[in-house]
Amino acid sequence: MPKVNVYLPDDLAESVKDTGLPVSAICQRALEQSVKRVTAIRAVAVGDLEGLDPTAGLTHFTQRAKEVVKLAIARAQEREAAEIGTRDLLHALLAEGTNLALHVLRSIEVEPATVLREVERAGAGERGRAVRLSSTAANALELTVVEALLLGHNYIGCEHLLLGLIAEPDGTAGEVLRGLGVESRSARQAVSAALAGYVHLRANQGGADPVATALGKALEPVLRRLDRLEERAGLNQPGAEG
Repeated sequence: MPKVNVYLPDDLAESVKDTGLPVSAICQRALEQSVKRVTAIRAVAVGDLEGLDPTAGLTHFTQRAKEVVKLAIARAQEREAAEIGTRDLLHALLAEGTNLALHVLRSIEVEPATVLREVERAGAGERGRAVRLSSTAANALELTVVEALLLGHNYIGCEHLLLGLIAEPDGTAGEVLRGLGVESRSARQAVSAALAGYVHLRANQGGADPVATALGKALEPVLRRLDRLEERAGLNQPGAEG
């Protein structure tokens, strides 16, 4: 059986040893789930998007996130593009109008309407019949999965899609967002803060929401882990960007 090395921060490695967790089994399960999610993304990227539901394979995507993908397909077809690009995903994310990504943008002092104007100004690209995701859009969706995993979430929402679009280095969406000062570190922190606020609100309302409960337990160690990673990478230094 092939062996894959996994490197952990010192404090996390010590905690794993102390608790006696079955590292191999946990890693295998996490990688298996990750492979399934990324494979589903790639199937959409190379498949025909004109079926009854092109998002059917995106089983871990929330309903809003699926709706954004559908809106992106419609947007690309409307502008008679050859492919569905990151600009279409970002446009759809903004046009959907009710998702957490919009609150995240506002929390870092970027108005969604400003982003929308900028993405609409972007060049039209090649014309054709959009039935596939572009390579950059597929990459952005794969990074969306990675961002959800980094935050310890077992679902993929619009907030993760925003993070994936920011992280994708070559697409129009990332270029627009970064040009407006949106960068990965502050956006991740805003996502975590927004979800923490949601958990707090549910607790005050007395709602027995299992998702909120799980997020509440997960957020604190996730935030600590992000802080440690950013510290090691020098991202918490003045002027550093993620």
